[in-house]
Parts: sequence; structure tokens; C-alpha cells
Amino acid sequence: MISEIQFKIEIDGIIKNAIREDIGDGDHSSLACIPETATGKAKLLVKDDGIIAGVAFAKQVFNYVDSSLKIETLLEDGAAVKYGDIVFYVEGSSQSILKAERLVLNAMQRMSAIATKTNFFVKLLEGTGTKILDTRKTTPGIRALEKWAVKIGGGENHRFALYDMIMLKDNHIDFCGGLTQAIEKTKQYLKENNKDLKIIVEARDLNEIKEILKTEGVYRILIDNFNYEDTRTAVKLIGDTCLTESSGGINEKTIRQYAECGVNYISSGALTHSVYNMDLSLKAV
Repeated sequence: MISEIQFKIEIDGIIKNAIREDIGDGDHSSLACIPETATGKAKLLVKDDGIIAGVAFAKQVFNYVDSSLKIETLLEDGAAVKYGDIVFYVEGSSQSILKAERLVLNAMQRMSAIATKTNFFVKLLEGTGTKILDTRKTTPGIRALEKWAVKIGGGENHRFALYDMIMLKDNHIDFCGGLTQAIEKTKQYLKENNKDLKIIVEARDLNEIKEILKTEGVYRILIDNFNYEDTRTAVKLIGDTCLTESSGGINEKTIRQYAECGVNYISSGALTHSVYNMDLSLKAV
């Protein structure tokens, strides 16, 4: 995963770009009818059930728009919420509150949906020792928010992007000319470029599992689109040589059974690409 410094850069960039996109040369609706000196107070109201996420992000947005805004936090990120709950109050310039409103709501609605879905999967895995991972199947431009939400929901982050981990999938292997060639070339590349990146390799069948195990330096094997029986066999073959990850069409009906095969991780793109936003609103008090 990327460093905390890089993560902060990503979040700062999201806020700056989103405010630019939304405000342009001014919030003319507010400028037209609300005096510059007017002050007000608003509450973040929950109109759904689930896990709230994006509270810390909202504070950063409000601070970016107007550092004089005051926030009274009632519920923190990761809290279980129900219809009618109030997450926070924000008080100060009415124009500033309205400038920040849409970005705060858009982000928190999506982040809360992702955290809620992640938490649902985490509970399905309780007692197995298997952890749920996200993927790069995220919304362009706001990946940092979506992966942040996965963490809030109790999940773990996979690699952030193409630059912070090596992941040799089927196309890499086929374009390179074979599994062993891809792994050896990757290790040589890392050595020549003085890069310390973990290597994950995808296996499409048990023969490829055996071939990967003949090499050294693989951090995790991706057991992709295997059935339960072959997954159990793969886990036994791999043993303590490296970590294991299952993926490929795994859903709420099958995730527990894959976990019981003994894999360390299960990755699911559905955590971020298939969610319905939580209903939230920012209402004047």
C-alpha cells in the first residue's frame, strides 16, 4: 500500500479538483441570495442504516473551503448508524457550508456504502482467519476515498495502483511467454531498478501453482477462479511458502466456503464497484 504521505497527497488532490469542478468562478446560487456575512448551522442527517464513513474527510473539505467553520462530531468513522442519527453539526459562514455541501455528501454517501458492504463481508468471514481485500476496480479519480472506506469497514487494502506492488496476471504471463519467465524477468527488473516491491502471481490451475512454487521471491499467489476442492488442494501445496489469495466471482453466498479452504485473503471488486450510496443529507438547523 502507498505511504501515508502519498495518501495525503491523493486526498488533497481529490478535494482541490472536486471543489474546482463544482464551484468554478463562484456559487452563484448562494452569492445571489445569501449575504456574505450570514452565518448558519447545519447537521449531517442519516436516512439509512449501515456504517458511516467519510467524517474525517468531511472535516478536511470544510477546512479547505473555510478554516473558520466549526464542526461538532457526534459519530466517528466506522460507527454503526440508523435512520435519524445525526453524525455532526457544522457552523459558520452560510456560503461556505453550501460550497462544501455537495462534495461532503457525494463522498460520504459513497464511502458509507462501501464501508457498509465491506463490514458485511467482514462479518461473514468471522472466525475463519481470512481477510477481505479490495481491488483496483474503483471510480477513476477517487480511488483513495474508496480504499479508505474499505479500511473503515474493517477490510484490508490490496495494492493502491500499478506502482506500489507487482501483480503478474494472465495477460502479463502470456505476453511474456510463460509463468517462470515472467517471474524471473520481474525479479531481474526489480534488482536492476533498485525497487523493493512485493510480487503477487496469478495461477489459473494447479499445475501453475506447482510451477510458481519452484521459484523464489513470490509474496502471494492469487488462486483465481478455482473451485472449492482445487482451492483446498492449492492451499495445501503452498503451505507456508507464501501467502494465498482467492478471487474470481466470489460473493456473499460463497465467500465463507472459500475462506474455509484456508486462504489468507479473498479479494472482491464488488466492495467498490457494486454499491448503492447511503442516503445522507445536510440540513440547516
